[in-house]
Amino acid sequence: MTSNAGCWRLRLAVLAIATSLLSGCATVGSDGSGPGACPPIVEYSREFQARAAEELAQLPHGPAIGEMLSDYAVMREQARRC
Repeated sequence: MTSNAGCWRLRLAVLAIATSLLSGCATVGSDGSGPGACPPIVEYSREFQARAAEELAQLPHGPAIGEMLSDYAVMREQARRC
């Protein structure tokens, strides 16, 4: 009678390697903090928002930071809906 223990060891090794490689493809952690989770939204006081608006108004016309802040406002709204 021939032993097939070597064959089983090879199968277990292949299964272990495949499992470890496939686990790297997971996109969401079990704690819900993965890419599918909603980001936290930082709340700003009205005074702080007013100060930021004043500082933005003092910049030269058409500053790049103004466009970036506009994009940030859109992302904040999307995070709120999430």
